[in-house]
Amino acid sequence: MNKTLAILFYLSGITFNFAQSFIPITDNLVVENIPDLPTSYITDLKNYTESRSANLMAWHPTKKEMLITTRFGATNQVHYVKMPGGDRKQITFFDEPVGSGDFEPINGDYFLFTKDIGGNEFSQIYRFDIATNKTTLLTDGKKSQNGGITWNNKGDMIAYASTKRNGQDRDFYMMDPLNPSADKIIQENTGGGWGIVSWSPDDSKLLVTEGISVNESRLYEINISTGVKTRILPEIDERTTYSAQTYSKDGKGIYLVTNKDSEFNRLAYYELSSKKLTYLTTDINWNVGGASMSKDGENLVFTTNENGYSKMYLLSTKTKKYTEIPVSKGVIGGVLWHNNSQSIAFAYSNYKTAADIFEYDIKTKQTVRWTESELGGMDVSTLQEPELVTWKSFDGKEISGYLYKASSKFTGKRPVIISIHGGPEAQSLPNFQGRWNYFTNELGISIIFPNVRGSSGYGKTFLDADNGFKREDSVKDIGALLDWVKNQSELDADRIMITGGSYGGYMSLAVSFHYSSRIRCAVDVVGISHFNTFMKNTESYRRDLRRVEYGDERDTAMAAFFEKIAPLNHVNEIKKPLFIVQGGNDPRVPSTEAIQMKDKIIQNGGKVWFLMANDEGHGFRKKNNMDYQFYATVEFAKQYLLN
Repeated sequence: MNKTLAILFYLSGITFNFAQSFIPITDNLVVENIPDLPTSYITDLKNYTESRSANLMAWHPTKKEMLITTRFGATNQVHYVKMPGGDRKQITFFDEPVGSGDFEPINGDYFLFTKDIGGNEFSQIYRFDIATNKTTLLTDGKKSQNGGITWNNKGDMIAYASTKRNGQDRDFYMMDPLNPSADKIIQENTGGGWGIVSWSPDDSKLLVTEGISVNESRLYEINISTGVKTRILPEIDERTTYSAQTYSKDGKGIYLVTNKDSEFNRLAYYELSSKKLTYLTTDINWNVGGASMSKDGENLVFTTNENGYSKMYLLSTKTKKYTEIPVSKGVIGGVLWHNNSQSIAFAYSNYKTAADIFEYDIKTKQTVRWTESELGGMDVSTLQEPELVTWKSFDGKEISGYLYKASSKFTGKRPVIISIHGGPEAQSLPNFQGRWNYFTNELGISIIFPNVRGSSGYGKTFLDADNGFKREDSVKDIGALLDWVKNQSELDADRIMITGGSYGGYMSLAVSFHYSSRIRCAVDVVGISHFNTFMKNTESYRRDLRRVEYGDERDTAMAAFFEKIAPLNHVNEIKKPLFIVQGGNDPRVPSTEAIQMKDKIIQNGGKVWFLMANDEGHGFRKKNNMDYQFYATVEFAKQYLLN
């Protein structure tokens, strides 16, 4: 820069740092219209990019030791923990994050785990031998999904589900992990919604489930030797969920979770001989999330979701009576019994702590903490407990969400981010918000996480309230939220940013044209821009399940409706800046959804930032990509929400 230009900048009140440097853009990223991001972001935001959490993977079958996944480098990897508070010893070191896994259930000499490539969700099953640290691929390694690993009781075979036959239908296979070449198909299925629940106590049968939609599923038993599949529940088609959890210890019945005759999912017991279904939790008017039986068969532990917060209960299989296990107010993740039938491991988080692993002893009634994940220097002392807020929508239906208020060090009306979850059959929970705490702590932005109609956790009628031709009713729920914000003395209705991922990305795009005059900007992460093109390009194993929720694009009336509501067809009504984030390998919402939206906005003369990571799928999982997305989102919010 010459001296004359520097003087002009000075007289204009603009400062310029001649030594300014910018964050480099790596080869895996496609970046369009995003300004250069200063390297100062790396240090200034570091306290919010270094936190981690722990995910429960498996107990060792004979020792009080466990496997967890957590991130010390760029991705989540498997770590071995030998005692409460013990070192988390990393034992896998892949570039790609590791998914679910389980120990060989007799001696624990090896464990199995799943892993995909670049977020493509074509997960493969691997064996990791503890003694040698050697990893062996067990499945075909091709364009197939493999998972649902379920050990038999003898401990020498697994059953698993795979799409490898045709890429669309999810079949059941059986394998000896020490001899994968003897892999054998058990059952060919039609559709992608099939899953394995459990082996029968004598290993002669498999209990399996067929998912039709979030509000409809069916149970079957498969005879291993004959391959005969027998339907258990429902005996006739009905729009009800039956989510089997496990066989009883004697094999005479099944514990399951169902919404039959109820708005909410209840724990129940089904006696196979009499076909009698007995409800066990009728006095809990919230969803039972899942149940797990101790190895001795004497107890079940189950969790409930009560307006987003978790509770945990212990049920005696003899008396069918249950008592609450004391857990602090927060959110419980996975729950696993140790083989000693005494120790229950569970993941837990709240608004001040990331997910960590705890153990509850049913005999001593004591809880101990196994892991304590670092928060990277983040100051959580100023974080405020999220507030449950409610508002009435256009049709009088009550909608709720959680408000995370800006730090109290900021005064005056605070700008707002509205962050909409995906699914749509999901739920925003009052848990730790990680990087999002930067916006409340350092930028003074309040964040609302709404649970619009179609969210889970509020009954099956609410869950169905956005299906098919009712799709835009959920968008109107956000319109009603904008009205609610306007009436809050602490919130600034003139400074609102909308964001969301997946279905929440569609919602962000829809709000951008329906309520363009009422927002400052929007961020769409892996969102749907047109349901017709989405249905055409999403992976085939998902298509039928999505048709039940969104509507069948093969129906001319529904296809016409999709044309009418598509954000892609309303770009001329999007008047505010938009930031689109996409994974190049996304199998759920393919990158074509983001690219066509970005291109059309540019053609229309609109303002759009675009970021795509070619080594990611349905959301970013690698730290370097997550960091760049975070830096860019902060810059976007500073430019268009705060300024």
